[in-house]
Amino acid sequence: MAVGARSGHDEPEDRPDTPESVQPAGTTAGRTESDGDSPSSGSTARKKPRSFWKELPLLIGIALVLALLIKTFLVQAFSIPSDSMQNTLQRGDRVLVDKLTPWFGSEPERGEVVVFHDPGGWLENTPAAKPNAVQKFLSFIGLMPSAEEKDLIKRVIAVGGDTVECKTNGPVTVNGKALDDKSFIFEGNTACNDEPFGPIKVPKGRIWVMGDHRQNSLDSRYHQELPGGGTVSTDEVVGRAIVVAWPVNRWATLPIPKTFDQPGLNAAVAMAPGALGFAGAVPLVLWRRRSRAVPARQK
Repeated sequence: MAVGARSGHDEPEDRPDTPESVQPAGTTAGRTESDGDSPSSGSTARKKPRSFWKELPLLIGIALVLALLIKTFLVQAFSIPSDSMQNTLQRGDRVLVDKLTPWFGSEPERGEVVVFHDPGGWLENTPAAKPNAVQKFLSFIGLMPSAEEKDLIKRVIAVGGDTVECKTNGPVTVNGKALDDKSFIFEGNTACNDEPFGPIKVPKGRIWVMGDHRQNSLDSRYHQELPGGGTVSTDEVVGRAIVVAWPVNRWATLPIPKTFDQPGLNAAVAMAPGALGFAGAVPLVLWRRRSRAVPARQK
């Protein structure tokens, strides 16, 4: 009895003793491994690629996770809500803030523009924004600045251990060195005539901050009655603003002004260990001279 269907042509079947049935090892008669339409081809068959629409949810999920990680550990966008940093920053600018270096123990430096959380009482009269659901989501993943967090942006003028001061009609001084602020403060402003201060010794682990638009900035000068005496804890610093990212025609980096690199700005801090060492060395030298002189008199 015949098994299976026939083609309708009375062609002889291949038999083991015919030349056509003798094939080299690893091949299949009448077809190649690349054909892929044999049930016995198994793992050699090419898998059909998944549809783009099936891959899209996975791609979106990965993008959201990466955006959240970047926002948390690398950079975050912030919006400038006021004119206190003109002309360096304009109202509505979007800046990117470096959040990575603080993870490695980096402390804010003089001249940097930094974003920091409200230390307490600085923004108590500022009404809280009410973002919609889309804005909340975009701010959560870092594509928009947070509208609910109360953050400020100012320039670091002095760091822990510095003595900062500004008298009427005078420049701001740090450790006795005058700062040339003409390159970054708002044109026509004075250094501090609206609110002179100091001298103030900045505690360790804190910073003294001021806005570049001096006559339109409620900065450290105006919060000296609060805990910290107007200084901000470095623990409250989110990170350093490194670039204006939006709008495109405002794109610019935010370097440290040269006046903060002037020689001698760290002199007061740097001289302290040397002065202590000298004070300790004087009694030692006198003792040695005295100990040498006593045997000489005994002779």
